[in-house]
Amino acid sequence: MVRLLLLLLGALTAGGPRPRATAWRPDDPPDVDPEPDLTYPGPGGPPYQPAPLPPWHPGAAGRGGAPSRWNGGPRSPRRRRIPLGIKWAAAALVVGLIFRKAIAAVVLMALSAAFHLVGINVHLPSVKFAWPWQTISAGTTTDTNLGPWVLQKIEGISRPALGQANFTFLFTHKVSKSIGPWPCWYASTFYAVAHASATVDLNPGPAWWAPATGHYRLQVISQPQQGRPGHVTVAMVLPLPQLPQSVHDITVDNIPSRPVDTQHSWTYPGFGCGVLLKPQFPESVLYAQAQTIAFYKARHLPQVTRPLVGTAETEATQTIRDNFIQPTLNALGYTLDRLTVRWAAPPP
Repeated sequence: MVRLLLLLLGALTAGGPRPRATAWRPDDPPDVDPEPDLTYPGPGGPPYQPAPLPPWHPGAAGRGGAPSRWNGGPRSPRRRRIPLGIKWAAAALVVGLIFRKAIAAVVLMALSAAFHLVGINVHLPSVKFAWPWQTISAGTTTDTNLGPWVLQKIEGISRPALGQANFTFLFTHKVSKSIGPWPCWYASTFYAVAHASATVDLNPGPAWWAPATGHYRLQVISQPQQGRPGHVTVAMVLPLPQLPQSVHDITVDNIPSRPVDTQHSWTYPGFGCGVLLKPQFPESVLYAQAQTIAFYKARHLPQVTRPLVGTAETEATQTIRDNFIQPTLNALGYTLDRLTVRWAAPPP
């Protein structure tokens, strides 16, 4: 124990600061150690070998040693930097992990197209294309009341849904003019192409969505748990699609519309009378007549009204589901399992 204490004391005193030198006076001898005699300790003895200086000593470089960092010499070599190829590989790996779902979908589509081109029937897994911000993050949970939140998004719809249909028909324009006792008339049958639209009001107003009406129901089937999304069903009631309300809601395409048949009276002088009456078919008169006939068909002819109503209902359902309900639920950690849309009965 005593030896150990002496060893520790010696180490502390050896590593301590050196005593400060006193001020030098002109009459004092220079404070320089005399050079030792190389023949010490005497003739015939071993030559004197000076002890090596520590690396931080200023004179270490003068005795054959390399200049140290403490003496202004070159610094120690820097560590080798990371190769550029490894940096690019790490960046590509990070990007691939972030966009893994989109990359997997594109690769599978390319493989499927290649196999189909060479005639190989291979069943590949199905991966839906999606960006990272469209997917539901793992562990997402929410206590938000989904019903009012989704309804608020639906109430923000500002434009109606449109259902469009094209239909063709024939109509006849006739002009009569008698010359004395002889009747004279000229008629022509035209082929017309009409375009009509039906509208669905996707936001009938706050009173329509009142809870007592039952026009909107959202049911949470399950909550998000352990990285799995929750499940929701939505049932809605919308107003019936509205058929064209005026003749101005109908357009007639003038390019494919054309005359297909002409008739005129053959009684004397009917032939000449018909030739003279032919210039009395201005385009404005023909267009107005075709537009009136098309408006009536778009409201009363089942072959036209059924496609109009069907396309309007499909457009309304897709707009509400894809643009408003599904994105809102995905942002809150849910998926839409089923959307049921019913159409309100017409008023009596």
